[in-house]
Amino acid sequence: MTDTDTHTDTDTHTDTDTDTDTLDLGPQTRIVARLVAGVRDEQLGDATPCPAYAVRNLLGHLTGLTVAFRDAARKDLGPTTDTPPDTAVPDIAPGWREELPRVLDELAEAWRDPAAWTGTTRAGGVDLPGEVAAAVAIDELVVHGWDLARATGQEYVPDPPALRACHAFVLEVAEDPTGGGGIFGPAVPVPPDAPLLDRVIGLSGRDPGWTRAGA
Repeated sequence: MTDTDTHTDTDTHTDTDTDTDTLDLGPQTRIVARLVAGVRDEQLGDATPCPAYAVRNLLGHLTGLTVAFRDAARKDLGPTTDTPPDTAVPDIAPGWREELPRVLDELAEAWRDPAAWTGTTRAGGVDLPGEVAAAVAIDELVVHGWDLARATGQEYVPDPPALRACHAFVLEVAEDPTGGGGIFGPAVPVPPDAPLLDRVIGLSGRDPGWTRAGA
């Protein structure tokens, strides 16, 4: 497989905010789970678009954030939701190939509960409205799905509604005069007529043209 993203007609969809309160995260979590299944053991030390992370660290980060946002949806607040993300470089644990797909399924199921989208919850030690936590979770799934696909040479077509919701979120952060709390690096310029995924990746501070070594 190649590092080239496959784009569908949905990439040219008119950019409108997606109603995240009706969004099923399941299609995107299943896409990420398929990418996880495609990671080869010899790729775990390879570089990713996240400069501080090798593939194994990205997978560890995905596991931690998936558990945190699952528990945020359940309003099951505690160590998984109260700890700032990645106080140390994350890593995989034994059994990660089984654990990560399982918690991705649990994340999607937790956000199918309408109560998850209401009231206040917490993630990464930050209190925030339920619908905002959902938007952050969707962004993490879409952007890190791209990171993992690029780092491991897999094709990547995110779930179109999740991609549109992610675009609305990263655009809002980019237009925030306070800088959105510094959650993204400086935006990478991308042509306005570029595919929607490329625009999302650029707004997240990544170069859409990033390729793995030797590709």
